[in-house]
Amino acid sequence: MVTSRHDFSSRLRALAPSPGVYLMKDAGGNVIYVGKAIRLRDRVRSYFQSQRGHDPKTRELVAHIADFDVIRTDTATEALILENELIKRYQPKYNVMLKDSKTYPYLKITNEEWPRVVLTRQIVDDGGRYFGPYTSAGAAYRTLNLLNRLFPYRKCDKKITGHDDLCLYYHLHQCTAPCISAVDRPTYMEAVDRTALFLNGQADEIIGPLETEMNQAADAWNFERAAELRDRVASVRHVIERQKVVSPNGTNADVIAVAQGAGGDAGVQVGFLRNGKILGSEFFPMRAMVEDRPEGLVAGFVSQFYADAAVVPPVLLLEHPLPEAEADVIGAWLRERRGGAVTVTVPQRGQKRELVEMVAKSALENLEQSRLKFLSDEQKLTGAMAELGDALELPRMPRRIECFDISNLQGTNPVASMVVVEDGRPAKKEYRRFTIKTVEGSNDFAMMQEVIGRRFRRAADVTDEHAGKWTALPDLVIVDGGKGQLNAALETLRELGVSGQPIVGLAKENEELFLPGRRDPVVLPRDSQALFLVQRVRDEAHRFAVSFHRQRRSKATFHSRLDDVPGVGPKRKQALIRRFGTVKAVKNATEQELTAVAGITPALAAQIKAAL
Repeated sequence: MVTSRHDFSSRLRALAPSPGVYLMKDAGGNVIYVGKAIRLRDRVRSYFQSQRGHDPKTRELVAHIADFDVIRTDTATEALILENELIKRYQPKYNVMLKDSKTYPYLKITNEEWPRVVLTRQIVDDGGRYFGPYTSAGAAYRTLNLLNRLFPYRKCDKKITGHDDLCLYYHLHQCTAPCISAVDRPTYMEAVDRTALFLNGQADEIIGPLETEMNQAADAWNFERAAELRDRVASVRHVIERQKVVSPNGTNADVIAVAQGAGGDAGVQVGFLRNGKILGSEFFPMRAMVEDRPEGLVAGFVSQFYADAAVVPPVLLLEHPLPEAEADVIGAWLRERRGGAVTVTVPQRGQKRELVEMVAKSALENLEQSRLKFLSDEQKLTGAMAELGDALELPRMPRRIECFDISNLQGTNPVASMVVVEDGRPAKKEYRRFTIKTVEGSNDFAMMQEVIGRRFRRAADVTDEHAGKWTALPDLVIVDGGKGQLNAALETLRELGVSGQPIVGLAKENEELFLPGRRDPVVLPRDSQALFLVQRVRDEAHRFAVSFHRQRRSKATFHSRLDDVPGVGPKRKQALIRRFGTVKAVKNATEQELTAVAGITPALAAQIKAAL
């Protein structure tokens, strides 16, 4: 880790106590973090004061700061807007960011004499009405295709003169043909207005006029037109049935929840509540780190997402609150973007809380799906393994990768995990869990040595009847950690006489890969498939270790002195606690009272009394 030794005291004193944006830079002049502040002097100075109040991510950031720049603004809201622009421009490694930097697709009702519905990625102030966003063009096109079938607005982009040739859409009853003056503008605009109602979640308001028009057509014996309208009504009803009614008072809100993986991958799910109905829900992957708090992810998402959003709703329902230091600034900015009041709230109970929890479940499911989607792509996996092998100069493609991770809480209940990935996919039958046996206290290096030693000793022990499960040696070993963990593992391998085993240490702060005998780490490109594969393997090892550690810690929490009494198993312990309530009450009970409990013999009762 680089340690910042720069003296910024004179520059910090010269900073103004006014709003603005600050850019932190590393020794190479690269912008590694962009932040905003109501008072630049106080905020920037806080980075270089006592480290005790900083979280691990901030300490890591400060250690790499070699320079900084500030840009003053007139208001805190202007600072937030500028911060978003600079984050997009520099993509700093320590900022929380929407992972996909492209603009998201919207559906737009154009501001023309004869409006159309088109897909666009640019929002401009041209009088058009925008609906979205959609996280994929595919989802937007599916909605557009449905609208094209339901509402007879024009699909062409030619200039309407009233004297053009007919196109196929007229014959398919999907356009009323203003191009040949077959419809007047008020009638045409009815179809456009119904489209807007549909996109706003007011599809039920379309049913009545369509049914009236259908009945009029039937009364006029225009049965072909009546059948066409009947089919449209059925299609609209089908859409309405799929929309979940969650608020009878017609609330408009965005519901925002966060999902974080054990290894640092993250995403935000947004449910779009319009007129009391959930119109849709979209998942947005985020670029984050293990140390990022949910509150920070929410703040980063809200400020980046609504900077480009066509509409800011009157209510944001959040799973986690905005950070206290940013809540007022973001709130004021949202009100300015909307041009009206915006309520940001974290529901604690009732229907709104249930709605947030529903969106949170979708967030977790979609985060897992994004991981599985990558793991199911054969071509990407092969490319990722080849790219990783080239970057690390491995003797062969890393078809079998083993990753080791340590999990403990200040040295208590230490455990380790070994996950195995074969041909880019998790080989869960090969996963192993280790309870640390020889290390006291918090010493990750020694714990890594124990685990690596146990794994490779089992592979070499031909007398072990279970050794067959361990004999398949990996093409690559990844130890979670930096140079320290790597050197500890290498020392153990040398003691065991294992040579030629490819092994690297993965430092999660900067996603750096440390190789034996090399001072500088290998840094894979942020958009590389190899990095994504390594991150997924590391995340899986971390998840597996953390889940095992939680089990051990939970078991230790409920351990009592009764567990140490020979002859008292879980059932007898449960019977004793059910009868007496506490271990202390069991201790104070007489032997006669103890023998009244099912399964407790006089000899066992005496043994319990003696032990307690």
